[in-house]
Order: sequence, then C-alpha cells, then structure tokens
Amino acid sequence: MYAAYFGLEQLPFSIAPDPRYLFLSERHREALAHLLYGLDGGGGFVLLTGEVGAGKTTVCRGFLQQMPAHCSAAYIFNPKLSAQELLGTVCDEFGVALPANRRGPPTIKQCVDALNAWLLAQHAAGKSCVLVIDEAQSLPSDVLEQLRLLTNLETDEKKLLQIVLIGQPELRALVARPELTQLAQRVIARYHLGALSKGETAQYVAHRMAVAGWQGPLPFAPAALARVHALSGGVPRRINLLCDRALLAAYAGGHKQVDAHTVRAAAREVFDGAAEPVGTRSRWPAAALGLAAGVLLTGAALALSGHWPWGGAAPGATPAAVAAAPAGAQAGAAGAPSVPAADESALWRRLATLWDAELPEGALPCTGPLPGALACWSTTQGDEALLRRLDRPALLRLQGTGAPAGLVLLRTLHEGRAQLLDARGQASERPWSELAAAWSGAAFTLWRSPPGLDAGGVDIAATESGAQWLAAQLDRAGVAGAPALRTRVRQFQRAQGLQSDGLAGPLTLMRLNRALGTDGPRLLAPPAAPGEP
Repeated sequence: MYAAYFGLEQLPFSIAPDPRYLFLSERHREALAHLLYGLDGGGGFVLLTGEVGAGKTTVCRGFLQQMPAHCSAAYIFNPKLSAQELLGTVCDEFGVALPANRRGPPTIKQCVDALNAWLLAQHAAGKSCVLVIDEAQSLPSDVLEQLRLLTNLETDEKKLLQIVLIGQPELRALVARPELTQLAQRVIARYHLGALSKGETAQYVAHRMAVAGWQGPLPFAPAALARVHALSGGVPRRINLLCDRALLAAYAGGHKQVDAHTVRAAAREVFDGAAEPVGTRSRWPAAALGLAAGVLLTGAALALSGHWPWGGAAPGATPAAVAAAPAGAQAGAAGAPSVPAADESALWRRLATLWDAELPEGALPCTGPLPGALACWSTTQGDEALLRRLDRPALLRLQGTGAPAGLVLLRTLHEGRAQLLDARGQASERPWSELAAAWSGAAFTLWRSPPGLDAGGVDIAATESGAQWLAAQLDRAGVAGAPALRTRVRQFQRAQGLQSDGLAGPLTLMRLNRALGTDGPRLLAPPAAPGEP
C-alpha cells in the first residue's frame, strides 16, 4: 500500500513484531536500570508501574534477557490466582518438584517448604532467584501478603528471593493500603514509567521510519509530529496506530507530506472519533489496544541480550545506568531506589573529572543531564573488545571472586595491566585477567556529544541540521564515496567493527569522535603518573 509510495521497504508502524524496531527511550532505560538495581538489593520488592501501552512488559523482557547468569528467574503474567494457586505456579516456573497429594493440589505449606528447600540449594550453588509478576495490580491483598511472607525465606546472610511487581498505576495504590504496610516497607526500589516526551515521540517515529528504509527528512511535518504527540499522549501504542493511519491517508490523498490536519483526521478514525489531546491517564478503546498490543519495542528479548546493539542508534536521551543504583529520576517518575552508596557517586564524580567536568555530590549521571555536552552510555554485557573499541575510561561492575564487589573505575588498559582509580583519585594496578574474571559485563562510560545536538537521539541524521553536521564529520574522517549519507555511515561502521545499520547513534558517534581526534581521556594509554588525571 503506502510503503512503496513513500519508498519504504516495509510498513514502519505495522503491528507485526520485528526486533529491528527496538526503541528504548530514556524512561525505559531508567526503568530497566531500576529493575537491575533491585537484583543487588538483597531481597524485598521492586515495583515498576506505568500506563497501558507504556512499555512495561517490554522493559520486563529486557530485564529477563539481561539478567546475569548467576540468577534464576520465574515469570508469571497471569496473576489472577489464589494464594495457593500462585505458589504452585511459582514452583512450576522455577522447576521446583512438589509432593504428590492424593486429596488435591499441594497445600500452601507444602509449596512453601518445597520452595524454601530449593532456594536454599540455589543459594548454596551461588545463585540468586528472582520472581517477576506482570499485571500485578490484579493481585488480591491476601495474595500480596503471601508474597510478602516469601521474602521471609532467608539465611543468616541474605534473603533468598527477590520479587519484582509490574503493573498499572493502580498497583501503587494497592501497595499503599494500610493492611499492606509491611509489604510497602519492603519495597527497595520503585519506578513509574511515563509516556514519551514530545522530543522522544519524534525520535520514535524517526527510528521506525529509518528502520523501514526511509532516508532524508521525515515525511511528517514538525506540526504533524507535535500533533501526534498531543493526540497520542506520548504512548507508543497510540503513536503506532496514529502514524500508520496518517501515512495511509497521505497516500490515499496523493500527498508526500503528512501535515497536522491529516494527523487529526486520522485520530478521529483510529480513536473512535476523538481528536483532542489526551493525557497519559486516558483509557482507550479495548479494540485499539488489542490491535497494537506488543508493538512497542517488540523483539526486546533479542536486542537486549547483548550490549545496546544498534551499533550507532541508541534511542532516547541518554542510556540509563543499567547496573548502577539509579537515583533522581526525572520529573514525573514516582519514587526511586534507596540512596545510592556514597562511594559509587564519588567514582562517578572522579570519572567526570577526567572529562574536566564536575558533578554534584550524590549524582548518578545516567539518570539526568550532564555538564559540558557530556552524555552517558552503558552496557550490561560488555567485553574487552568493546572496551578497546570505545577507548574511554569506564566504570565496571564486579561480582566475582578475586576483586572487590561493586563498581571500579578503569582508568587505563595497557599491556595486560589495568590501572584503577579510587574515589580520591589514588591509582592502583592489577592484571587485567584478574579484573576481567570478576567483571559482570556491566560498564558505564562518558562521551562528548556533538555541539547543539541530542546525544541520545535515535539517529543524528534524522534532522536536517544533524545530517549536515554528520556529512561534514564523515568528510573530515575521509569517508567518501556513495552520495547517500546512510551508505557512508554504514561504510564507517563496518570499518570500525560496528553493526552497519546506517543509524548514527552514540556508538557510531563515539568512534567518529575518536577517529577525528576529539579531545578526551583515553583508555588504551600508558598508566598516568601519580597526580595526573
């Protein structure tokens, strides 16, 4: 239909799942960071709430995919069960064998005893266990109380079970009930996943169009994108429905550009006659939601199984710190984890000083704006090859024996030796092999974004000014040849060992910065002398 008309390889807003359309906004990254932070919380509850269609389940899938190898997880997506049924389901999901009971299903006591024995065995084997319950707003109070009792399963050293509850905003009100006070006191981290901002909505549309094969300025006028955000409330499911119908309307009318009027007309058809701006608390027709179910970031399970894998395209404003304890969620995000450890904040400040920047005490850069055009980038499955490719000092999270647990600041990596800086700037060295053996794969680094451009955008070339800037930088880097900008980007990506998707996001821009000799601290350098940054 309209795909060929607009020169697209496929429909960009199709409801068919496709991992290539993965998009994580800053809010989704922060939500994922909070869930991963909860893994180190020592037991208790982690809460993730958000409106219908905000991407909670997608974040959950990413969380399950990025879970460290030493974690065992059980995922329950239909919690409308009695306490006895839920316990039986938990045992089934973990693979816990239950005793046969001639008189009926296993009792609550039998389930708890079997689960406790299994959790103790997992603990003895060095494994952590996580129970994830989706649509948790449907849980009755007595079932929530039974879940709280499961967090009493413990050894002298730690809790044996971490529980993650994911649900709609009603979940927050449910947990706040007086009869669940004890459960509320065991919540170690919580995050409310808001809708996309106006800018993120434009990035989301640009990302899907680019993946579908679009090149050049978007066929959506700026006013049309603003109208898409206003009418969709920034909710990805509504954005998909609205943009798909708007492109179809433009095709039917013989137009190459989608204007605000076309978007408004499309909204009347898609949203059952409603074409006025909506708030994020709006409830939508069930049919519309059903049509778009699963559209946002479908394929997260594939794409999130490694480091943010879009070679250059990292959607959202700034990638959230995936394993560092996030704090200071932006306006609109309800709640946050417990106050982060002071030493982690101090290490972040020390890393920032390497870039001649100052961070306020207690700041965790991947959850907020940074000074001096700096941006944060993170991964949970890094390796030495990636560190060498980035060539930037990085914070690494350790979790094995032979090294202290927590974050360490890797200043340089040279001839098999790693130089570490502590919070005071004191340097120490150790063999890289020892550090690598204890490294969990989680890493965080800083980079300097292009002046005046959004460092975390889906694709810097999605805007005219960004495309002009990128073309000039590729010229400086000696990437000539094909006239198409995305073809040149792919050439550069292949030369740098990146995924050649043609999208110029953070990874591609970091390598471009390095190729052009942009000032910044280097990882692959001899150790700095004492007193040097």
